[in-house]
Amino acid sequence: MKKIIGISLFLFFGFASVTNAQVVKKTGHAVKTGAKKVGNKTAEVASKGKARVTDRRYEGRTGPNNETIYIDDHSKYYWIDKKGKRHYIAESALKTKI
Repeated sequence: MKKIIGISLFLFFGFASVTNAQVVKKTGHAVKTGAKKVGNKTAEVASKGKARVTDRRYEGRTGPNNETIYIDDHSKYYWIDKKGKRHYIAESALKTKI
């Protein structure tokens, strides 16, 4: 009788740990993707905030997808993407603001 109870407890906790591991794996993936989105948004806001303070905005023109264009100290034109990275662009590639 003790062996049957011992085996059943062992099997019960063995299956419980397997299902718990699957839940942790799914939760870990969700946390990872959520953290990545938050990090990208934070980088975007920080980069755009810094650009608004230190660089000039080009009022008459926009980027390829209607992004705000900034002009740095070396008279180079750039726009900031959703990950907070600068993309330099030639003046001839800018579109007129509508």
